[in-house]
Amino acid sequence: MSDARLESLRALLPELRLLVEPADLEHYGRDWTRRWTPAPMAVALPASVEDVQAIVCWANAKGVGIVPSGGRTGLSGGAVAANGELVLSLERMHKVLAFDAVDRTLTVQAGIPLQRVQETAREHGLQYPVDFASRGSCSIGGNIATNAGGIRVVRYGNTREWVAGVKLVTGSGELMELGRGLVKDSSGYDLRHLAIASEGTLGIIVEATLKLTDPPSPSNVMLLALPSFEALMQVFAAFRARLQLQAFEFLTDVALKHVLAHGEPPPFEQAHPYYVVTEFASDEASEAEVLAAFGQCLEQGLVSDGVISASDAQAAQLWRLREAITESLARYVPYKNDVSVRISAMPAFLAETQALLGREYPQLEVVWFGHIGDGNLHINILKPDAMAQDAFVADCERVTKLLAQVLEAHGGSISAEHGIGLVKKPYLSCTRSAAEIAAMRGIKAALDPNGIMNPGKLFDA
Repeated sequence: MSDARLESLRALLPELRLLVEPADLEHYGRDWTRRWTPAPMAVALPASVEDVQAIVCWANAKGVGIVPSGGRTGLSGGAVAANGELVLSLERMHKVLAFDAVDRTLTVQAGIPLQRVQETAREHGLQYPVDFASRGSCSIGGNIATNAGGIRVVRYGNTREWVAGVKLVTGSGELMELGRGLVKDSSGYDLRHLAIASEGTLGIIVEATLKLTDPPSPSNVMLLALPSFEALMQVFAAFRARLQLQAFEFLTDVALKHVLAHGEPPPFEQAHPYYVVTEFASDEASEAEVLAAFGQCLEQGLVSDGVISASDAQAAQLWRLREAITESLARYVPYKNDVSVRISAMPAFLAETQALLGREYPQLEVVWFGHIGDGNLHINILKPDAMAQDAFVADCERVTKLLAQVLEAHGGSISAEHGIGLVKKPYLSCTRSAAEIAAMRGIKAALDPNGIMNPGKLFDA
């Protein structure tokens, strides 16, 4: 049956690149979660918006689910095709379409990598400020579909703030132009923001118009060593009060241990239990302020040591200590939690969560790191070699239910920046009310009446 359906797709679009080899199905059928066995029927790589519309119309007629695919760097199973779906990869749609110097916008196809967007903005003397370690492989369409955050949210906000417009092919095959780059538009519902963070469940983002801004002012990077977990938010408050922070990231000694084993040089002669990487605007005034903030924290026993970058190369080296964490943990295929709370709720949440994980994971290695400046934590649990995968996942899901209850009590979210996908679907009700979920289902039914778009993700049909 699959062959007959694919033959009809080939007949409809003779120039369409269609992959069916097992290695391709495995490669395109999964994301970084590695928890599901990929089993797509095929992988379609369209070259135009018209191709995408034709594929969606075909899928409706044939009753085929579509899994949109960007760089597949997500951590929630949002790009997994495990049930015979058609993977629709946007990687061939990677062009820069237009630059507008007056509006300071860049219009691109959805498959373009984030790093190329950043480089193109710099060529025009501007910047696209959203940034994260996977910049070379993640795609703009995927960034928008998950409202990706990254390492500079404390200064620039999430992807949502930088999207002036999108073109969306809905689940019924219609092409909608949402936002159109307008600064002001109060003509009804803003469907652009529905497309953002929709995880491919409403349609396929095929183009985006992105806002650009002034190039960043010179900055410095500082690595701080902290003696205790409790000092974390006090150090953040001290530095935020004196400096224009671009980023404020934290990691534990366990996280640094894995990064150093991966090849990075140790930053201090002595090991410390907690670390912060912070970046801030650099000028004569800020140099005095950072020394004052560091001196204040040192005097109060909130920091134990610190090093400030003296060159761009040293700044990049300090950032590698934070950005290399995910890469250094990849071989363990960790179970990941990506959670957020309001910054004001962070101290109480941190204390309660640290106690919970210490109690529930006595035999497992837990790696903490995250964007502490915007209330986002990444919690990675590493599977012991002797533990069966099924038993490991079951134990982690048991603890995640407890973590979700803590998040609900503190008004937090089970997904800060990677979406709900398959991994976090059971915990959506801890973040969204029954009325909200019902409204979300209604929106999906309106834009994807046959339920073909990324089926089974976010919530069940």
